[in-house]
Formats: sequence, C-alpha cells, structure tokens
Amino acid sequence: MLSSRTCSRLSGRPDTERRSFLAAITTLLAAGWPRAGAAGEEVVVFAAASLADALREIGRAFEARTGHRVVLSLGGSNDLARQIRAGAPAEVFVSASAERMDEVERAGLVRSADRVDLLSNRLVVVVPAGAPTAPVTAEDLVAVRRLALGDPEAVPAGIYARQWLEKRGLWKRLRDRVVPTLDVRSALAAVESGNADAGIVYRTDAAISRRVRVALVVPAGEAPRIVYPAALLAPSRGPAARAFYEHLRSPAAREAFERLGFELLPAR
Repeated sequence: MLSSRTCSRLSGRPDTERRSFLAAITTLLAAGWPRAGAAGEEVVVFAAASLADALREIGRAFEARTGHRVVLSLGGSNDLARQIRAGAPAEVFVSASAERMDEVERAGLVRSADRVDLLSNRLVVVVPAGAPTAPVTAEDLVAVRRLALGDPEAVPAGIYARQWLEKRGLWKRLRDRVVPTLDVRSALAAVESGNADAGIVYRTDAAISRRVRVALVVPAGEAPRIVYPAALLAPSRGPAARAFYEHLRSPAAREAFERLGFELLPAR
C-alpha cells in the first residue's frame, strides 16, 4: 500500500507524472512486489531501457548467488527519474544520463557517496537489415525520410543524437523528419518494423537485433560523452539493495557489460 506521505506528494504532480508513477507501481505489483514471506529480499531497480539485456543477465546471477530477487523497471531515464522524484519505490537507479541522475540527487534522493559512473556507450546509425542503400556519412542522412530517435528533448539517447547532429550542422535539416520515441529500444523497433528508414541508437541496442544493420558508427570524437551513472537511492538502506548496487561493480558484472558491448568506466 502507498503511504499517506507518498500519496500526498503524488497528488500535487501533473497528470503525466501521476500516470508514469502509477504505471511503475502497476509493473512492480504485477511482478509480485512486495512478497510477504518470500525467501531473501526484493530489490527494486529502475534502469535505462538500453540496459535491459545486461541487467536481466546480471540480475539472474545475483539472485542465484544471494537468494534475493531483482525486480526491474525499464524505460527512458527521463521518465524513470520523474517517477523516482514522485515517490516510486525504487532502491537502485541506473540512468543513461548524468543529468537525469543529477535531478534525483538534487531532490535529496541520492547521496554522492552512493553514486558511481559505471558505463559508457557509442551511438550508431541503423537501417533495416534488407535496406538496399544506407547512409555512409552523417551528411547522407539528409536523404532519409523518417529518422527514429528517442525523444530528442527528453530521452538521453535522443538528446545525444541531437547534439551530434547539431555539431555536424545537420539538425535543422533533419528535425522535421524525426520520429520521436519513448526510449531508445522503441527507436530500434521503429527501424526493425520499417516505420523509420533509419535510426540513431546505442551500439549495444543494434547488437541485439537481427532485423537492423549498422550503417555508421558515430566517431568518438564527434559524439557527446555518454555516461551511465548508478546509484543507491537514499530511502534504500536494506542490505539486499546495497548488495546489488555493489554487485554492479563486481568483476562478474563488468565482464557481462563488456561482453554485451558497453564500455567500462574506471572503477573507483
């Protein structure tokens, strides 16, 4: 049951934020949160959609080792950060954007000592696997009719893509062709389904799909710095949540992230 404090905080929020919060609660309840009398503890983890495959694998390994249960809520980091600030019962947050994590920290929900820059990634341009032609350079994107991105005003992958295109002087020519999506996996799906002629996604997203191919890897020197911070949220003081947060930095987890295409940031 939601506490009266949580309900009070939620009542003053905009309708879109209340809907996001309630959607998160529905997901967690459907997953069985909380389960009275279950062995071990449950750890509620909010994480960027691009981390889905990695965290499912890492979560299973953690469950097998500890007996705890990991409940994942995946989506756009911007939406997840809003839900957390609205009082959603997340215990660990892994964002695809340092800015979104900063917002949660400014709300008093993250201590700097419980936050670490965990991973990086690369942007790529993808096209349907059977496409007869594909952009070879950034300038070739002007021939694309529909370009799928995470919402370039809110979703980290879309913001990174917009910043790259702005740097190349192409954004004004392309912005009317953009198909904005709720998160980066939805941008990938738009290209897979043929609803977009091309998309800009993370390299790790492209790697999981057989229905797209990488046409262009954005050079590291051109792309904005991509950082995935992880944090133990301030209300989380249970040993299971802290154990999972620490597990994300373990050699086993780092091996899984690297194998799935993420770039590891130096451990501190």
